Amino acid sequence: MPFNLSDEQLAQTEKELDAKLPHEYREVMKIDNGGEASTDEDDWEFYPIKDTSDRKRLSRTCNHIINETESCRGFGNFPENAIAIAGNGLGDQMVFLKENGQFQNTVFLWLHETGEIQELAASFSEIEKL
Repeated sequence: MPFNLSDEQLAQTEKELDAKLPHEYREVMKIDNGGEASTDEDDWEFYPIKDTSDRKRLSRTCNHIINETESCRGFGNFPENAIAIAGNGLGDQMVFLKENGQFQNTVFLWLHETGEIQELAASFSEIEKL
């Protein structure tokens, strides 16, 4: 069963990131924090945004976007200004890039083996969640 996400929990994550997340992404995650998507490139599982409002939600969001981003940094070629929002289960990530204190609307594909970044969608609204 999908969990919603409060504005307060979103604000806490943005404070930890020291940047605002894209509006379209925020609105979708407030309704269904996590989920899946399919693109021409691959199938994706969205990482939730950390929710500390109760023990069950904290447990269900332990693989949140900040933790997953830190794991990606272990590859050594993950962009410093990126946040991982979804993975394909094989190491590649769907990411947003931060510019001027804000994560941009464009969704990128980060290839873990090469460190290459490719545009996946001009905005999050182009990614259809399943």
